[in-house]
Order: sequence, then structure tokens, then C-alpha cells
Amino acid sequence: MADMAEPRHSRRNNTGSSRGDRRGGRDRDDGDELIDKLVHINRVAKVVKGGRRFSFGALVVVGDGRGRVGYGTGKAREVPEAIRKATDSAKRNMIHVPLREGRTLHHDVKGCFGAGKVVLRAAPPGTGIIAGGPMRAVFETIGVQDVVAKSTGSANPHNMVKATFKALTSCSSPRSVASRRSKKVADIVARRGDTQPA
Repeated sequence: MADMAEPRHSRRNNTGSSRGDRRGGRDRDDGDELIDKLVHINRVAKVVKGGRRFSFGALVVVGDGRGRVGYGTGKAREVPEAIRKATDSAKRNMIHVPLREGRTLHHDVKGCFGAGKVVLRAAPPGTGIIAGGPMRAVFETIGVQDVVAKSTGSANPHNMVKATFKALTSCSSPRSVASRRSKKVADIVARRGDTQPA
């Protein structure tokens, strides 16, 4: 009887550990490919009969450093769980942003969400990331190396991040503009080069 019970017990442990290994492996793979940055944590207190009940809200930005980026929010009783939920949400809602030479934006762009207003400008090599707080986290995870950004509205991290994403989604590359206008990329780039000195 004891001999028969041992394999059952060991089988349960094996299946449990293998599931854990699979989950851990998936998270490790995502961690190797994706860069995640915690932007903001908000503590909320709910007053109940017995006292106060605290919960935490997290805002996380996730990117692959090659033009893909997403943001997500999560709420839980404990900070690590809130961050995990926010990270999962960010991975599900990723967008692709075209980058010029893999280091900066193709053109200047404005974004607005609620009271949050941002201005993003393309910059020459060596400029670095000139942006504050939440916007800097977005640019670092997306892989932008040279950009000048300014927030002219609300300082709320949620509004700033959403306004930045609104601006990034309206960015377009010369290839997409050329296909929309049924022209060649060389015509669009040449025209942009002619207008810049003037």
C-alpha cells in the first residue's frame, strides 16, 4: 500500500512542478525579450466598518526596445500582484511605432488625452532622451535614443502616458505615406529633404 501511495504523491509533485516550470519559463522568455518599467503606484484606502482597507494601483509600460510598446494598469491588495496585472495588460495592448534609423521619430507630433497634452519632436543623433517622468519610461522601453518631449498639460502620470501613446499612434513613416498616396518612398523622402533647409 505504501509503495502504491508513493508514486501517486510523486506524480502530483511532478505535474505541479512542471506546470510551475512552464509558467516560469514563459515569464523568463518574456522578460528577456521585453523591457518593463513601473511608472506609478497609487495607494487607495476604502473605509469599511472594521477600519481601512488598502489596495494598490500600478501603471506599467512594456516595450521590446525595437519599436513595440504598450501600457497597462492593474489593481490588487498587494503591490507585486498589482504590478503583475499591469504588466500582463501592457503585453496584451502593444502598438508598433515606426522609428527613423531605429533611434528617433520620423516627424514632430502632438498628443492629447483629457487634460494631458504632450509635444514630441524628432532630434539629431547625440541628443538623448529629453523627457520627464512617465514619458521617459515610454521612450526607454520603445527603443528611442534621441527625442525632445514636453508636457504642456496635466502632470497626472496616467494622462501623460495616454497622451504620449495618442501621439505615437499618429506617427507615420515615409513608406506608409507613400503607399497611401500611391507614390514612391524616394519622392516623399526627397521632398522632405528639400523642405528641411528652407
